[in-house]
Amino acid sequence: MEAQHIIQLKNPSLFMLPKNSSSIIVKSPARLSRTFPHVLLASQASAPAPKREKDAKKRVVITGMGLVSVFGNDVDTYYDRLLAGESGISLIDKFDASIFPTRFGGQIRGFKSDGYIDAKSDSKLDDSQRYCLVAGKTALEDAGLGSHELLKIDKERAGVVVGSGAGGVTVFSDAAKSLMEKGYKKITPFFIPYFQTSMASAVLAIHLGFKGPNYNVSAACASANACFCAAADNIRLGKADLMIAGGVDAPLIPLVFGGFVACSALSRRNHDHQTASRPWDKQRDGFVMSEGAGVLVMESLEHAMKRGAPILAEYLGGAVNCDAYHITNPRPDGFSVSSCIQSSLVDAGVSAEEVNYINAHATSTLIGDIAEVNALKKVFKNTKGIKMNATKSMIGHSMGASGGLEAIATIKAIQTGWLHPTINQFNPEPRVEFDTVANQKQQHEINVAISNSFGFGGQNSVIAFSAFKP
Repeated sequence: MEAQHIIQLKNPSLFMLPKNSSSIIVKSPARLSRTFPHVLLASQASAPAPKREKDAKKRVVITGMGLVSVFGNDVDTYYDRLLAGESGISLIDKFDASIFPTRFGGQIRGFKSDGYIDAKSDSKLDDSQRYCLVAGKTALEDAGLGSHELLKIDKERAGVVVGSGAGGVTVFSDAAKSLMEKGYKKITPFFIPYFQTSMASAVLAIHLGFKGPNYNVSAACASANACFCAAADNIRLGKADLMIAGGVDAPLIPLVFGGFVACSALSRRNHDHQTASRPWDKQRDGFVMSEGAGVLVMESLEHAMKRGAPILAEYLGGAVNCDAYHITNPRPDGFSVSSCIQSSLVDAGVSAEEVNYINAHATSTLIGDIAEVNALKKVFKNTKGIKMNATKSMIGHSMGASGGLEAIATIKAIQTGWLHPTINQFNPEPRVEFDTVANQKQQHEINVAISNSFGFGGQNSVIAFSAFKP
């Protein structure tokens, strides 16, 4: 006869139970937790401990990282400047921002694609595809897969999943302008392909010859993490050996910038723009728009070991879900976010007690910052020993790329044992109750790290990493 377990529920109202009853009898507490991750169990002493994946074909490791950021295209330089607490926010000069009440952002300067994109292709692409190509190819180089080594892998089992919240907004804006001013005959024939959110993944695959799974997950600012989850699933299901995954966005154009101004989302701290992004600070007044790309090379452990790849970290698991609440605002109580975090831990095979570092979404908005904290406190009852920081305090919010850039910061923290600061912490919210690594970097040995990303429409994505241990 199978063992049965009596489980005390903290949320008995979610189940059809007899009056005054708060417990149920189940055969598998672990299955209940997977099915209803949002239900916090008061006692699971008889439930088996979480188990991490052991199969080398299903374990997913990170072997390369690539980015385009306000701090350049080199991963080590990017993290060094984060550790130094530098702000990458500047006054916008790629278009006339003087007409807007916000005139600053995370503008990428001096971007060069030399050696990665031929001149003919480069002249047609949107910036989002340019950033994706450079980030993707440098990530492969980091993984020991330069042009010659790339010939040694099975390209039919290599894929790309790079998400974008906006797609090719510059080509879209230019086409709309041509239509209005000169008529449809002046619209570039490249408009339709290059404005699609899926084109960054497609162009990268075309350049590399990768014939495996190729698509994008467009989940607003949760896109990159959703792509990591999708890429890992392809590997775990045996559909691919290697995936390039992450996010990209290049939204700093008047049309998109003005749109965010119109919905009152952006900070207006023009007089002191480098302190405008101040997550968890009482005087925060909105986020700072940025741009960029951040991608990882993800492989099955078996594939990585066979080719002698450098293993930078292990992807343990992740999850996606939806608030189903509002088109822009998160649920203030953080209910669905806490559910997403719990689901990611179940997928990762780790307990909440094992997590001791959080790279937070933390955009510097009045509602969002506290909603995330509320969600975290539902999952992590004891915040002592958990460090949490906000990469966006220095680089701004790069929309669909943000999760990719933050995943890289998370992996570098695991590798180096140093956490970058959350800058601009002048008057912290007392409700946060986490060590936010305020203003100065800290040493911290990471056991398990999670990285959060949330987007308009209530789209949530959470991923978990750790150091690789054979």
